Amino acid sequence: MGPQFLFATGIENSNPTIQNGTLRVDELEKCNHYQLWEKDFDLVDELGIRFLRYGPPIHSTFLGPNTYDWAFADLTFQDLLRRNIAPIVDLCHFGVPDWIGNFQNPDFPVLFAQYARAFAQRFPWVQLYTPVNEMFICAQFSAMFGWWNEQLSSDLGFVTALKHIVKANVLAMKAILEIRPDAIFIQSESSEYFHAENPAAIKPAEIMNSRRFLSLDLNYGRRVDSEMYEYLTDNGMTRQEYHFFLGNNLKRHCIMGNDYYQTNEHRVAPDGSTRASGEIFGYHTITHQYYDRYRLPVMHTETNLWQGPSGDEAVNWLWKEWANVLRVRNDGVPIVGFTWYSLTDQVDWDTALREPNNNVNPLGLYDLDRNIRPVGMAYKQLIADWNQVLPAHSVCLQVPIVMPHDSHRDWAQEQKQDVKTASADPSTAAVNTVSTDAS
Repeated sequence: MGPQFLFATGIENSNPTIQNGTLRVDELEKCNHYQLWEKDFDLVDELGIRFLRYGPPIHSTFLGPNTYDWAFADLTFQDLLRRNIAPIVDLCHFGVPDWIGNFQNPDFPVLFAQYARAFAQRFPWVQLYTPVNEMFICAQFSAMFGWWNEQLSSDLGFVTALKHIVKANVLAMKAILEIRPDAIFIQSESSEYFHAENPAAIKPAEIMNSRRFLSLDLNYGRRVDSEMYEYLTDNGMTRQEYHFFLGNNLKRHCIMGNDYYQTNEHRVAPDGSTRASGEIFGYHTITHQYYDRYRLPVMHTETNLWQGPSGDEAVNWLWKEWANVLRVRNDGVPIVGFTWYSLTDQVDWDTALREPNNNVNPLGLYDLDRNIRPVGMAYKQLIADWNQVLPAHSVCLQVPIVMPHDSHRDWAQEQKQDVKTASADPSTAAVNTVSTDAS
């Protein structure tokens, strides 16, 4: 099993509710994936991509406690298995089923873990997971900005959503590991930075730059700084809830996936208001900040840019992001993968899904008629050029990834047993499921 760089794309399965919970925004539906899923998987094959960020729509799959409709998931995941495309399974992407309500529901974490376990039991050949996508953004847009789901705009609402979302992620990881001991979790989290516009803005920018780490701090059991501890406890997190996060030890099963867009950097005014700054530091600098904090293997899990009037804007952004990935890698950070997100154009992301305008956003590798865009051709070439080169470099990552077709092989079964044994024996706790290997 040689090391393998994870060139990926994704099929966007966002499904938050808007208009006070009365309207669900289902990107799989808007992008016509329910009808064209076989064609979409053909396109993944055509690009030479073996890893796909993808998941079943939670709102139509998870019908109630221990009640599931697996019909669509059975069709699609059986086909991924047949094609030997390894899904990075996205189980919760900005929404929950109507019967759960929203992220303020304290029952959500336990219910979601049951769903994760049921999925892992049904599809035991799946190894890679993003249980909850962009935990920080999900809590922020739902409960701080008032845009989705509960549509709250308060620190109390945000902290409540955040603690439930991250607890759901942790409990889901534990549930999946009971079924698949060598599961690997790729957190897909937005990597942000807040720039102070002038000296009076330094304090609010500092607070925002601390807050951006909250979801991953809690997920990885890292102590938050004192100001953030006060913020969490002032807004309803109990000591017992905080210690739940400190007590989890799943970091060794994780890859820190981080997303970077032109909109991830912000200018902060003295009153704490923000506006987009565009790319100032870039992916390389900001990824170093996150890597220095968590010391985990990294994967660039999302980026894109609109194909603009000259037709090469997205191609140039792809090249720039890839150059940043290589620079991060050459600095010695174990970076294991790269993702252009998503496979096809998306719909209504220009208003962050808040308005059902059916505006097509031209940022996919393919358009919604499934015609390849220039960035799709460029990405296909990039993968062909680099796929064989990367593992031969001096710093490479040895991730024990089992491709779908190999899941029944003896060595794959032995690996699961070895990891299970290591996890059960504290004396071998230093054995990393995800480990770097300089060759």
